[in-house]
Amino acid sequence: MIDFLNAVIVLANFVIIPAMAYGAQLALGAMGVTLVFAILRFTNIAHGDTMAFGTMVVIFGTWGLQGLGVSIAPLPTALLALPLGIAVTALLLLGTDRVVYRFYRAQKVNPVMLLIVSVGVMFVMNGLVRFIIGVDSQRFDDGARFVVSVRQFREMTGLDEGLALRSTQAITLVTAVIVVAALFWFLNRTRTGKSMRAYADNEDLALLSGIDPERVVRITWLLVAGLATIAGTLYGLDKSFDAFTYFQLLLPVFAAAIVGGLGHPVGAIAGGFVVAFSEVGVTYAFKRVVTYLVPEGWEPAGLLQILGTDYKFAVSFAILVVVLIFRPNGLYGGRTA
Repeated sequence: MIDFLNAVIVLANFVIIPAMAYGAQLALGAMGVTLVFAILRFTNIAHGDTMAFGTMVVIFGTWGLQGLGVSIAPLPTALLALPLGIAVTALLLLGTDRVVYRFYRAQKVNPVMLLIVSVGVMFVMNGLVRFIIGVDSQRFDDGARFVVSVRQFREMTGLDEGLALRSTQAITLVTAVIVVAALFWFLNRTRTGKSMRAYADNEDLALLSGIDPERVVRITWLLVAGLATIAGTLYGLDKSFDAFTYFQLLLPVFAAAIVGGLGHPVGAIAGGFVVAFSEVGVTYAFKRVVTYLVPEGWEPAGLLQILGTDYKFAVSFAILVVVLIFRPNGLYGGRTA
């Protein structure tokens, strides 16, 4: 029984808890993608770099607050800088929409054209972030490191293996629950949220009902700014900030959105956790877990690892391909156009 508990602790330490935190980050990012697709009707390839831009602003805000001696220890100071990051990112997205997307929207171009335009926006944002903050990795988590450390857990339980719950992982999960609950309340309970859903369901009927399309667009970009900045900041706190990493993060975020079903918020949440558990599970070496579960002398010689961690984004790509081939509408039957 003790060996079984040790195996569970190892699995929780290196697979379950990291995948839960990562899944929450992907889910928030995927919800931003699915909002743009459902309401504005195009695939926003620039979303990963929007996350990077918002996180960059939060980092500068964090450094500024730290310089002034302001903190909310044991929580990271970045949480205080989040409103600044969201506000600046919202201004960027609203400005981009006015300068770029509005023209094409007025021409009623094919969604593929807007997708191509968003690729150009992505490269501009990526270059802007790298120019401003540089290409080096940045760490900005200054709060308490652990909620529960390995040593504390061992002393409490007497087990050989210790469970470590990092503060950033706990903050990610709690924040994700609050943000998702607030978003669903807004979309389902407020008049503005209902008008956005009506616009997403039938644009022509919504216009006949007196809904202002430009106001819907503005609110959508504000929500996307909030989701992107929060998701990017949580990811940066949990790991580190690197502009190129966020560029790569676009793949698992889109995989999450497509697995759940593009345009379906609940699907984005489910897709985020499917992709996260797949990435972490496929790239983890299960030797220690299996060693606790098999009789003595039966320990595996190899690592029992399917892929190295360098190939984790390949897992997202494989999931994306499989879903597009066998279930293009996703788990929750999202839109295809």
